Amino acid sequence: MSNSSSITQFLLLPFIDTRELQLFHFWLFLGIYLAALLGNGLIITTIAWDQHLHTPMYFFLLNFALLDLGCISSTVPKSMANSLWDTRAISFWGCAAQLFSFAFLIIAEYSLLTIMSYNRYIAICKPLHYGTLLGSRACVHMAAAAWATGFLTALLHTANTFSLPLCKGDALGQFFCEIPQILRLSCSQSYLRELGLLVFSACLIFTCFVFIVVSYVQIIRAVLRIPSERGRHKAFSTCLPHLAVVSLFVSTIIFSHLKPPCISSPSLDLVVSVLYSVVAPAVNPLIYSMRNKELKDSVWQLMTGCFPKQ
Repeated sequence: MSNSSSITQFLLLPFIDTRELQLFHFWLFLGIYLAALLGNGLIITTIAWDQHLHTPMYFFLLNFALLDLGCISSTVPKSMANSLWDTRAISFWGCAAQLFSFAFLIIAEYSLLTIMSYNRYIAICKPLHYGTLLGSRACVHMAAAAWATGFLTALLHTANTFSLPLCKGDALGQFFCEIPQILRLSCSQSYLRELGLLVFSACLIFTCFVFIVVSYVQIIRAVLRIPSERGRHKAFSTCLPHLAVVSLFVSTIIFSHLKPPCISSPSLDLVVSVLYSVVAPAVNPLIYSMRNKELKDSVWQLMTGCFPKQ
C-alpha cells in the first residue's frame, strides 16, 4: 500500500489509444491552442495599445483574456505532449503544479466574471455614479481581489489535497489533474477536510452566482424602462457577450461536477471538461468581439496599421 510520498507520477486519462487518432488529437488541440493564443493575445495587445479602450469594461476584459490564456496553457500543452509521445505520465510535482494553476485561474475567472457583472450593473442602472464607483483605483483593487481570491483558494486546495495519503493507485480519470480525481485515490478519512473546503468554496461560488443573477435582473428591468428601441438594443448588446460567457462557463462546470450519477460516463466527463477547460478560452475572444464594433475596429487598426487621422 503506497501513499502520496511514494507516488512519483500519475497516469492521465488518454483521449484515444490508436496512434493515428493520437496524432489527430495533437493537431486538433494545437489548432485550438493557437486560436486561443491569437484571440486572447489580440484582445490583450489591442486594449493595452488603444487609449480609447482604457475604460473599466475593457480593463476587466484584458484581465479575463490573461486568465483565459493561463487556463488553457495549464492543461493543453501537457495533453498535446502526451499524445505526441504516446504516454500518459505526469510527474507528482507536475500534477500538483497543474492542479494549482488550473484551480487558481478558474476561480479567478469566476470572481472576475462576477466583478464584470457589477460593472455592467453600474453602467446601466447607475450611469451617473459610474466614474465614482468604478474609478481606476477601484478597478485595480477589484481585479487584484479576483486574482488573490483564486491564488489563496487554489493554494489551500492544493496543499490540503496533496497532504492526503494516496493508496488507490496512480491512474486519474481525467486528461489533467483536478481535485476530485486526486481525492478518489485517497484511502484516509482525512479527505473530509478537503470535502469541507470544497463545500465552503461551493458556497462562495453560489453566492457569486446569485450576485450575477440579481445584477442581471436589475439590468433587464432598467433596460426595459428605456423608451427608445435603439437605446434598449445598445444596452443589451453590451451585456450579451458577458452573459454568453457566464452561461458557457457556469453551465459546463456545474454539469461536470453536479450531474446525476445515472448519466455519468468517462467519455461524457471528458467532453464536458474539454468544453470548459479548452474550448471556452478559445471561443471567449470571439464572443466578446462579435458584437463589439469598437473592439473590432481597434483590432483591425492594430493588424492593418490603418489608423484614423487625428
